[in-house]
Amino acid sequence: MAERLYFEDVEEGTELPTLTKTPTTQQLVQFGCATYDYYELHFDKEFARASGLPDIIVHGPLKNSFLAQLVTDWIGDAGTLKKLSVQYRGKDMPGSPVTAGGIVTRKYVEDGENLVECDLRLDNADGVTTTPGHAVVALPSRGN
Repeated sequence: MAERLYFEDVEEGTELPTLTKTPTTQQLVQFGCATYDYYELHFDKEFARASGLPDIIVHGPLKNSFLAQLVTDWIGDAGTLKKLSVQYRGKDMPGSPVTAGGIVTRKYVEDGENLVECDLRLDNADGVTTTPGHAVVALPSRGN
């Protein structure tokens, strides 16, 4: 289990540990079934090519879940993910690694909660950010 992360442990500019995933076609099928997303762009290579893509593409919400995992792994069981938003700006293909990362951009106390804001990104193997995001988390204080 990871060491507990406290509000006092982070500062603006703190980098989140990176998380690398390599989505597989099997994972896309499983994710599509679990989320009832049967759009052919995620499993039918010929359909994807006929739509102008080089191959099937990773579901946007799956990429969102990679960023959610990055944040929740970092904050641990004592932290709370309050808000997560992402934008889909590029396509990712199965079999190609993507790396999630982030940086703390703000920390403050509001309504008795110790809040930390982070800018997030999911980069493809070429280092291009295909999925930028933003998170707000609440962390425990060493003083409580």
